Amino acid sequence: MDQNNTGKLPDIRHTILLNAPISRVWEAAATSEGIAAWFMPNTFQPVEGFEFVLHAGPFGDSPCKVTVLDPPRRLAFHWGKDWTLTFELEEKGNQTEFTLIHSGWTADQVTEFGQPHEVVRGNMDQGWAGMVRKLAEYVRV
Repeated sequence: MDQNNTGKLPDIRHTILLNAPISRVWEAAATSEGIAAWFMPNTFQPVEGFEFVLHAGPFGDSPCKVTVLDPPRRLAFHWGKDWTLTFELEEKGNQTEFTLIHSGWTADQVTEFGQPHEVVRGNMDQGWAGMVRKLAEYVRV
């Protein structure tokens, strides 16, 4: 099958208005300590091209690579073999609009753990809803 004709699934998108200045949200989204506090332990460094690992508990370590670093507005990185995770921040007065975009979903692919993207996508969508709430608690001033 031609890879260009695979069934693309919609990106996971979660947007939340955080009661915190953009500098605080950037600290939470673009530092190893911040990411560990609301997402998962990691070896992240805010350097474009930097290769790091997300420690995904029972799923093991996931290789990642920073692809976009535009402080304090945008961070993106490849996650595992299929996905890209993007954090977009927009200042809204003394609050910050945070958008998480998890892309790279294809109907006929499976993860490195052998699970179909369609199944994992639904689970991850629910999981991200909880993660952005956890981020909101972490950055609240």
